[in-house]
Amino acid sequence: MLQITELTRRFGEVTAVDRVSFTVPPGLTGFVGGNGAGKTTTMRMVMGVLGIDEGEVTWQGAPITSADRRRFGYMPEERGLYPKQGVVDQLGYLGQLKGMTRAAARETVMAHLERFGLADRAKEKVEKLSLGNQQRVQIIAAVMAEPICLILDEPFSGLDPSAMDSMADLLREHTSTGVPVLFSSHQLDLVDRLCDRLVVLARGRVVAAGSSEELRSTGPSRYRLVLDGDAGWVRDLRGLHVVDVDGPTAILEVEEPGAEQALLTEALGRGAVHELSPIRPSLADIYREVTA
Repeated sequence: MLQITELTRRFGEVTAVDRVSFTVPPGLTGFVGGNGAGKTTTMRMVMGVLGIDEGEVTWQGAPITSADRRRFGYMPEERGLYPKQGVVDQLGYLGQLKGMTRAAARETVMAHLERFGLADRAKEKVEKLSLGNQQRVQIIAAVMAEPICLILDEPFSGLDPSAMDSMADLLREHTSTGVPVLFSSHQLDLVDRLCDRLVVLARGRVVAAGSSEELRSTGPSRYRLVLDGDAGWVRDLRGLHVVDVDGPTAILEVEEPGAEQALLTEALGRGAVHELSPIRPSLADIYREVTA
């Protein structure tokens, strides 16, 4: 398990990361937040690219070491490929830097290139590839040496839907063996679909953390009511906050336990009820609420 505790980083008078604490257990942890929230700075401190002003990073309960970090797979925000070098030669070299033999590195590289549909372009220079294919090559560089942990900054950026699915499958294969994965993304629907846990950052601080269901349970309980006639009368009921009324449809928040039952009883006494159902908030809804 990767543990981040009270991590702080300042740039002059600006505190970019302010006492950030969270854990990355085995599985997929999504790291979300707006531009400038502190995600990339946090990841750089985890990897030792940036110094830590306060706090610590631990791996398996002990302070993280350079040896630990060498076994991590890291995909930085600024891609680190050499544009003039061939794909297979470059990836093979990076694999050897990770301790792989030349033969093992080449075999692994070719298997991953085949998986991403790039085997026929193995000898091309990186600069000849599209941005999406360059992204695939960068991903291979991060995962090829059997990493014990993955730190990925926007790994899905620039990928088409098919490549996203391939990437998701690849990450799941690593997490199935107990590898913790922390990845940042602005694609909230993707994070919601893939992740076991989420960490939401705003203005350099953690404002929410947990599974999707845990985050949803902390929000207000909302219901949709659909009647035969006008639903304006719901404004007179106690224990409810009326979010919106549009003819026969009302959106309500329950402020007092049991108020939804009283609502149903009243509605049935007035005529037909076509729907009274809980509204499941999206991750985007939760994100807007916790970062407001």
